[in-house]
Amino acid sequence: MSVANVGRVLREMKANWLSYVFVAPFSIVFLFFIFVPTLAAIGLSFTSFNAIEPPRFVGLRNYINLLTQDTTFWMYAIPNTFKFALIVGPFGYLCSFALAWLITQLPSKTRVWYTLAMYTPSLTAGVAMAVVWIVIFSGDRLGYMNSLLLELGLIQQPQLWVQDPKYLMNIMIVVSLWASMGVGFLAMLAGIQSVDKTLYEAGKIDGIKSRLQEIWYITIPSMKPQMLFGAVMAIVGTLRAGSISVELTGSNPTPQYAGHLLINHVDDYGFIRYEMGYASSISVVLLLIIYMTSRVCWRLFGTEGDSK
Repeated sequence: MSVANVGRVLREMKANWLSYVFVAPFSIVFLFFIFVPTLAAIGLSFTSFNAIEPPRFVGLRNYINLLTQDTTFWMYAIPNTFKFALIVGPFGYLCSFALAWLITQLPSKTRVWYTLAMYTPSLTAGVAMAVVWIVIFSGDRLGYMNSLLLELGLIQQPQLWVQDPKYLMNIMIVVSLWASMGVGFLAMLAGIQSVDKTLYEAGKIDGIKSRLQEIWYITIPSMKPQMLFGAVMAIVGTLRAGSISVELTGSNPTPQYAGHLLINHVDDYGFIRYEMGYASSISVVLLLIIYMTSRVCWRLFGTEGDSK
């Protein structure tokens, strides 16, 4: 950048200093808590680091070991993560849109209460996990699921639901779908409410005869930014999920790696084995997966200028 361009940028910043003051808090937080840690993880991924001794540069050895020797990564972490994400992500996304649309059809006086009821589980997921779901799937006779099935005669003895590899992933999916009405849900609700009502009137004149046609031809095209935001948040949220399996089972790794996701793999090597360099390489791979899937969402819902 030439000296003239630098001078012009500085003059523009001086003229619009108030705008930069408002942007500064987010910029500082983004810099120190997202950008710098990401660069640090990328740097550490090329080292052998145990959090005590200084990092030792090893080149691509961590990535080579991850891609060629880590059987847990290929047999459990990757398949479990994609299974979890491909079910929870799309279904949670569709449920968010469907519930947001249904809430907008309610009277304005009751709309806020239904919105609060749908959004609250995402805020109190940790409390609900301890108070509701762990009690429901408790492995003794006092667990709600065991108590109900024993009373109905469907099982003869209590089942260890969250300790059984056959059931753990399905339970994780159910719990995650229940708590998936987060920020993306609020964005979709705001997007639906912001659609110009005259478009629906014009659509009826042009031949739209059903609510489904209104949604497909008017609502969704009019709220593409909110749909894009919701899709990205759904993908990032499901790919970054991992604490749910630990909270349900109380262990990492989970029994027979049945609920072992990529985040659990990072925690296993980073905070249990203290192989920080190797854990960083897994984090970089996860970052690349999130980036590529997010680009797919940009292609689907972004405008021509946004997808570039």
